[in-house]
Amino acid sequence: MKPEKSDRASEHKIAPRDRIVSTACQLFREHGIRGIGVDAIAEAASTNKMTLYRHFGSKDDLVCEALKHSSGTLEKVWDDLETENPGDPRAQLAAWVKARAQCLSSEPYGCDLANAAVELKEQGHPAHAIIETLKMEQHSRLADLCRSTGVSDPELLADTLSMLLEGARVSKLAAGKEGPSMRFTRACEAAMVSFGLGAQAPS
Repeated sequence: MKPEKSDRASEHKIAPRDRIVSTACQLFREHGIRGIGVDAIAEAASTNKMTLYRHFGSKDDLVCEALKHSSGTLEKVWDDLETENPGDPRAQLAAWVKARAQCLSSEPYGCDLANAAVELKEQGHPAHAIIETLKMEQHSRLADLCRSTGVSDPELLADTLSMLLEGARVSKLAAGKEGPSMRFTRACEAAMVSFGLGAQAPS
């Protein structure tokens, strides 16, 4: 699990805390949270367990920070929707579908948050609050976007699109990329049409 030698110099320029978090994200994604220990994370991050625990009081704390980190790129997605389709919420919603479809095709391990929610079954695990907060933040933004299109029931449309995305992620893991998940975009377009929004593909 050690990084290649050619990567060592550049990795050491990154702050240890950031290096630990990004490494943990990747290892949790590949092996599962329960499938990887702090010793392996520290080694892969080119540091040691003492340093890891200096920045994170427990593995659970690191899990929570890794989940926050893995969701950090979503902010750029929303910024891009507005930048590329200014003042056009319907085009922004179509672009959201396109962006999620592209993400779906490029994430071999599924959604980090959903995977963690399934894996961490015990009640009271601190990650559950993080997962719920991050998921609801994204859902709230999607509902706001749906609302700005003028549909009569924006919350239901947002729920529908969210469930199509979550279902497509699970379906891809269970049935492969040639299964039902390959129709994610068409399913979203059909849902939008049923709410009175014409299917439109962003340029």
